[in-house]
Amino acid sequence: MDEIIRQVTERAGISEAQARTAVETVVGFLRTRLPAPIAGHLDGLIGGGAAAGSEGTGGAGGGLADKAGDVLGGLGGMFGGKKE
Repeated sequence: MDEIIRQVTERAGISEAQARTAVETVVGFLRTRLPAPIAGHLDGLIGGGAAAGSEGTGGAGGGLADKAGDVLGGLGGMFGGKKE
């Protein structure tokens, strides 16, 4: 999860604490909405950090952290971060 938080911090231009809050909020929301087996996979991917995020990509393209950073980076405006 630290990699996702780092990317959100960089892309959204917000503090690490704000990024952590945003990521934890989104992940918590997803856990309550996803079926239990899928939520378990989410926990495994996020808990595994960057290595887990690149599973199944064959080293090509972005991992979970990259994709989550793209999605969550848009939250920066809500927290007073940089606007693009």
